[in-house]
Amino acid sequence: MKPIFQNLSNRIAAVALGGAVVLAGSALAFTQKPKAEKASLPPVDERPIARDANGHSSFAPVVKKVAPGVVKVSTTLHMRNTAYNEGAPEGMDDMLRRFFGDQFEFRGPKRNMPRRQEMPRQQGIGSGVIVTKDGYILTNNHVVEGADEVKVALQDGREFIAKVVGRDPKSDVAVIKVDAKDLPAVPMADSDKVEVGDVVLAVGNPFGIGQTVTTGIVSATGRAGATGLDYEDFIQTDAAINPGNSGGALVDAEGRLIGINTAILSRSGGNQGIGFAIPANLTRDVMQDLIKDGRVTRGYLGVMIQDLNPALAKEFQLKDGKGALIGDVTADSPAEKAGFKSGDVITEFDGKKVVDSRHLKLEVARLHPGQNVQAKVIRDGSTKTIDVAVGELPGAERLAKGDSQSKSEDTGTLNGVTVGDLDQAARQQFELPANMKGAVVTDVAPDSPAAEAGLKPGDVIQEINRKPVRNAEEAVKLTEKQSKTTLLRFWRNGGSHFVVVDESRNG
Repeated sequence: MKPIFQNLSNRIAAVALGGAVVLAGSALAFTQKPKAEKASLPPVDERPIARDANGHSSFAPVVKKVAPGVVKVSTTLHMRNTAYNEGAPEGMDDMLRRFFGDQFEFRGPKRNMPRRQEMPRQQGIGSGVIVTKDGYILTNNHVVEGADEVKVALQDGREFIAKVVGRDPKSDVAVIKVDAKDLPAVPMADSDKVEVGDVVLAVGNPFGIGQTVTTGIVSATGRAGATGLDYEDFIQTDAAINPGNSGGALVDAEGRLIGINTAILSRSGGNQGIGFAIPANLTRDVMQDLIKDGRVTRGYLGVMIQDLNPALAKEFQLKDGKGALIGDVTADSPAEKAGFKSGDVITEFDGKKVVDSRHLKLEVARLHPGQNVQAKVIRDGSTKTIDVAVGELPGAERLAKGDSQSKSEDTGTLNGVTVGDLDQAARQQFELPANMKGAVVTDVAPDSPAAEAGLKPGDVIQEINRKPVRNAEEAVKLTEKQSKTTLLRFWRNGGSHFVVVDESRNG
């Protein structure tokens, strides 16, 4: 898979439904690619919550059980000094204040003036949830994205420097780890069994004031379209969630983790009763891939799908109007090879009912490439069963597999660079021309030779060592052989440029 890394901080003030979607924490970045690791994933407590009308006179026992496992996550970005500075972009000061409060002030010199001092450090605060006793912690991607240093503070006063095991911008999940044993892990529940009306508690570190607990109910499940993430299946709650709660725990009345708090819908930037949490089942799937491979591998079918309205349901002879309508089938895709056709309505996939196109997208994504499943479709009014071998979702791919902490393990050139295919999402994100060919740079490790040479996210690699590049796969192949220097021709700001990346200076 080739994951395309997105900067969620650009969406921090996205307008939606007359308000603004605000990620409930500070956004910084961490671009270091970790080594693949092995770990025992936390077990899932599949028991349904006890539902009765007796209520609770106190949640103190639940809080005592959960609170030790919810941590404060502090991130630091050390600003780099350069010879000249073109000043802060318009709106930079307001953006930083939104993240860091009035205590942050942009002190850079005026536009085009020489810089004589380093800018102050940027600091952010979020939350995290310990999910294994040996130190694995779930948090949000936007909490740790870009950070040079990540610190974790436990309720008992202990502090640790954490390493980022992996990040998944498509779901806003990140996994970090501290070197400790016998930590107070929060048990995980089966989030598919959560129902609207269930009592929940949100535990986190809002505004950096210290651990705080709020309570409410589940307002909705399966929410999407709130933040612009590729994979949204949020649990909505009216439990108070504020900036700094990002990465914190949403637990049920028995103290089991059902979600990771991530965003709020608000006109003021503070809690207004609409908060969103990533379901625990989704975070667990992402965590498994990040620990094992350092990236998330998602299934791929190769169909263009849409939701059904009453008129379409009638036209395609559907009784309940549920399912995903195939508008087109991608050539040479797993769907084409299996026999899917335009006009098919997928009603069941891998043994699960398909409610709409978003639901099908989530179900396909959770599968691993090569996995064989059955799908039921309605075609010309008749039900048909199709066997399909799921492929791997195209996207972005790491150019080099070496860990930036272990340069001796590097197996190719351009280590620390991530590229993606120029699909519609990439062209829109980086504002690229429709006829542009190449591989778009989506991530560059800050301490890599490529970053030192000036390569940036959004650059489009057109040639590697004078050989044309049409997509990410070709870029990967052209960097497989060992070489100390690489000549790149890349497109930026309406024109092509050349740069030499010198791997011999690495480390």
